[in-house]
Amino acid sequence: MVERMQYLNQSVVSQFFLEGLMYTAEHPGLFFLLFLLIYSITVSGNLLILLTVGSDPHLRSPMYHFLGHLSFLDACLSTVTVPKVMAGLLTLDGKVISFQGCALQLYCFHFLASTECFLYTVMAYDRYLAICQPLHYPVVMNKRVCAGLAGSTWAIGAMHSAIHTSLTFRLLYCGPQHIAYFFCDIPPVLKLACADTTINELVMLANIGVVAAGCLILIIISYAFIVAAVLRIRTAEGRQRAFSTCTAHLTVVLLYYMPPVCIYLQPSSTGAGAGAPAVFYTIVTPMLNPFIYTLRNKEVKRALRRLVCSSQESPASSPAP
Repeated sequence: MVERMQYLNQSVVSQFFLEGLMYTAEHPGLFFLLFLLIYSITVSGNLLILLTVGSDPHLRSPMYHFLGHLSFLDACLSTVTVPKVMAGLLTLDGKVISFQGCALQLYCFHFLASTECFLYTVMAYDRYLAICQPLHYPVVMNKRVCAGLAGSTWAIGAMHSAIHTSLTFRLLYCGPQHIAYFFCDIPPVLKLACADTTINELVMLANIGVVAAGCLILIIISYAFIVAAVLRIRTAEGRQRAFSTCTAHLTVVLLYYMPPVCIYLQPSSTGAGAGAPAVFYTIVTPMLNPFIYTLRNKEVKRALRRLVCSSQESPASSPAP
């Protein structure tokens, strides 16, 4: 009780200061242009995939429905972090974020990141059904089930993020304001709390660890069955086609899962240098995903060509005034 009264006598923090990424302060203009280029490629690439999947009648299978969700998530995930990083490179005021803004950024980030985690699991299950049970696939993965699975990932992601955000910001923040990170995330924010964060760290390790490990185990099991089914295909062309639909998904799963393991399993290892792993799955991976899925998928490449050709033909075919 006395300790609590001491906290109340101190001023409550109303804003935080994001220290940003290591080495970026030495050449802020150069890094601003670099992040601007990455962000532009990320948003335009993912929106192009989303437009292609939504407009092309040949891409109506569940796999492309989930790909559309993934592209939208990647564009939003990058938007949550990159613009604030760019603002911090321009002015010192750009590094300042309000208490409410920090809570909102943390919620949005974990909402989108956890939804993407669940979506990767659903996509692996979709590939398992398509390759291992092709005769039952159209019945099992119908439009209603497909929409339900996609909607469930968003709903569970929202609840998952709400739990962590409420646990993090129910604590009192009355002392240091400098977040040794480039955005508001749980480990660096907890370091500033004027209270015992043991329960928060245990919940974070248990919840995020169980969710991430559970999703990864389900993905691995799905692909173990997929590999076994593909190896039973007699023709080399059939095996190559089956593997080509899975390699893109496996690549982005590896890019997505490895950095968070380094971050959330070691919550005490925060600092400017600790932000390097997070850059990959918050900034780099969303930029690479459209290229990975495009380069490894012939149907998407054909759909992109049709979209480009139709956009070029439209002005030419319009009647002269």
